[in-house]
Amino acid sequence: MNQNTFHKLSYGVYVVTTWDEGRPAGCVANSTMQITSSPASIAVSINHDNYTNGCIEKNGKFAISILAEDSDPAIIGTFGFRSGKDTDKFAQVDYSVEEYMPVIKDSCGYIVCKVVDKMETATHTVFLGEVIGAELFGNRNVMTYAYYHQVVKGKSPKNAPTYIPDEAEAKEEEKKEGGKVRKFKCQVCGYIYEGEELPTDYTCPLCGVGPDKFTEV
Repeated sequence: MNQNTFHKLSYGVYVVTTWDEGRPAGCVANSTMQITSSPASIAVSINHDNYTNGCIEKNGKFAISILAEDSDPAIIGTFGFRSGKDTDKFAQVDYSVEEYMPVIKDSCGYIVCKVVDKMETATHTVFLGEVIGAELFGNRNVMTYAYYHQVVKGKSPKNAPTYIPDEAEAKEEEKKEGGKVRKFKCQVCGYIYEGEELPTDYTCPLCGVGPDKFTEV
């Protein structure tokens, strides 16, 4: 089975947020969709291992910030590759409180929902939310999942529904290029650079650190 086929499905890149006993919490998600228009409802899939999952369960509400093509890539690095258990993800991120929920300001806009139902899978919870608020922040291009992979050159966090193990991706690249692909991992956000060598002037596209923060894996 070629799991890369799943990348042909239409996805966006979102930050799903809620509260953790008065502290904002959130994570990156790409499996988000509108279910109905009246009343407007949205479904979002969150991995069981994401700290945000339990926070949504307890709070009963969540917000979706829709990232733009020109959103700071560090937002994905922070919310996609770090855990809210031991990291204040909002410390360096500009956010506002809309409809009593924290939302990322560097985005296309937000949707706020109250949880009305949920479905459990082996690895994820699909929360169904009734929309109670939504607004746009200007007129920006939405970051699609394809754009994230092809232009930002980002990787899926391990908890993402669309995650593909690095070994599988490396094998695909080796088949295309007929040679060995080396991988260098950012120790800050987990981004993987693939190539024969890591450029001496390379900068991580997610968190902005230099090559000294990369180690070969």
